[in-house]
Amino acid sequence: MPAMFDPVVQKSPGSSVPSSSQSSLLFYTVVALGLALFIRFFIAAPYVVSGASMEPNFDNWHYLIIDRVSYDLEDPERGDVIVFDLPQEEGRSLIKRVIGLPGETVVLQGQRVTVVNDEHPQGFTLDEPYLDPNNLGGENNMRVTLGESEYFVLGDNRRVSADSRLWGTLPRESIVGRAFVRLYPFNKISFLPGEARYSE
Repeated sequence: MPAMFDPVVQKSPGSSVPSSSQSSLLFYTVVALGLALFIRFFIAAPYVVSGASMEPNFDNWHYLIIDRVSYDLEDPERGDVIVFDLPQEEGRSLIKRVIGLPGETVVLQGQRVTVVNDEHPQGFTLDEPYLDPNNLGGENNMRVTLGESEYFVLGDNRRVSADSRLWGTLPRESIVGRAFVRLYPFNKISFLPGEARYSE
């Protein structure tokens, strides 16, 4: 959030700022501060990426604005890039990609991710062109069935990412929001950065 500064009022010798002006200045300063805090804690929040778990799509020092409101109105979708509080470690936030939705079964076999749901009882395999073949690896043989409000998330750098393969499913209430804007680096400024949609 850009820093806000009070305007400088220059006084000539012997002059004074009317008390009404001082009151107005104080009022607008309080309103601006309150609005900034409201946006920061309830609408959008800045995050800086740290770590290699989402390479090559997100690198260290990428500066993101996280949308905290959308998921109050709609459900996360497969392919969304989200920020969440790690349930097992309070105070630690992670960025990952939504792979499995509530009620689905996610099957990992080698480098293939298959999703089984009501629409696809035989399952369908995710096409993930955003992955770098050099970043594949990690724990890739498991089958997980998600509960009513649970999500399965993976990092794009599967070789090093600590995600649902390691610590389990993600409860809906732990989700902070989705990546809405990438502001830095400047040559990668974008809306909904990294978002993916799949042919099912």
